[in-house]
Amino acid sequence: MDTIADMLNRIKNAQKVGHAGLDLPFSKINFEIAKILAQEGFLSSAVKKGAKAKERLELVLKYEMGVPAIQDLKRVSKLGQRCFIKADKIKVTKQSRKLTIISTSRGLMTGGEARKKKLGGEVICEIW
Repeated sequence: MDTIADMLNRIKNAQKVGHAGLDLPFSKINFEIAKILAQEGFLSSAVKKGAKAKERLELVLKYEMGVPAIQDLKRVSKLGQRCFIKADKIKVTKQSRKLTIISTSRGLMTGGEARKKKLGGEVICEIW
């Protein structure tokens, strides 16, 4: 099962019905994605909770005047079809609040950070 797609779908569904937060099963990659979303202002917080065997990821969703901060989420690279991009092909737009998360050789980072460091990699997801 694709844990990243599961996390993105749970976030999307929780925001559609207006939940304040949600709990997810913990995985390192989901925690890294959640930390990036919190740093970029799409989530209020992302915290790891619980003991070793029962770790959970607790996300607090962010709303701006009743409207969710995340308008849409899209899983780009899937288990059956990976999507890679070179550093010079990464598009960075300053007008829109679109965020691309890329898995590089130096870990997960946003598209803008990867472009500055001249690193390409696997496109994990897009958020706007």
